[in-house]
Amino acid sequence: MARNSLRPTVPDLVVLSLLTERPRHGYELNQELIRREVKDWAGISRPQVYYSLKKLLQRGWVQRVVTDLPSAGPEKQVVEPTAAGLAVLQQALGEPHWAQHRPVPPFATWLALSRHASHDQRLHCIELRRHHLQDELDKERQTLAAIKAESGPMTQTAMLMIELVIRQFEVELFWLDEVQAVLLP
Repeated sequence: MARNSLRPTVPDLVVLSLLTERPRHGYELNQELIRREVKDWAGISRPQVYYSLKKLLQRGWVQRVVTDLPSAGPEKQVVEPTAAGLAVLQQALGEPHWAQHRPVPPFATWLALSRHASHDQRLHCIELRRHHLQDELDKERQTLAAIKAESGPMTQTAMLMIELVIRQFEVELFWLDEVQAVLLP
C-alpha cells in the first residue's frame, strides 16, 4: 500500500476534530457539520462522513464507545478518537500545504478569459459577482453576530474564520469597481 493512501483526507480530519469534543455517531456528526456550516470551510459531504468513520475505524484512529443511551432506530455506532487518531490529526495539521496552497477562484478564471466575452456579458458577470459577494457578505455578518453570542470550543476560531471571509468579500467588492472600469471603459 502506498504511503499517501494512509494519509488522512480533509473529511477524515474534520471528523476527527469533531470527535475530540466528545464521542458521536455519524448522524450527529452530520447535524453538527450542518450547524457549523461546514460547506463554507471544508469540502465534506454527508456520505463522506460515513466513509471517513468506516476508514477511521479500520485504521484504528477511532474506537467504538459502548453507551447505554436508548436508540430510536438501528443501533448507532458512537466513536471517539484513539491516541493514534489524535496523533494523526496533530501531525496532519503540522504539514506545510495548509499555508502554502492557493486555490483558484472561478471568477479569476473567468477574468482571464473575459476578453472573449461581449461587453454585455462582461457587465452581466461583474454585476452577478457583485450581487453574490454582497449577499454572502450580508450572510457572513449575520453569522458573525450569531457566533459572538455563543460560547464553545470553536467560537474564537469561527469568529476568526468569518472575519477573514468578510474582509476578503469587502476587498473584492472594492476591487470589482476597478475591474469594471478596466473591462468596460
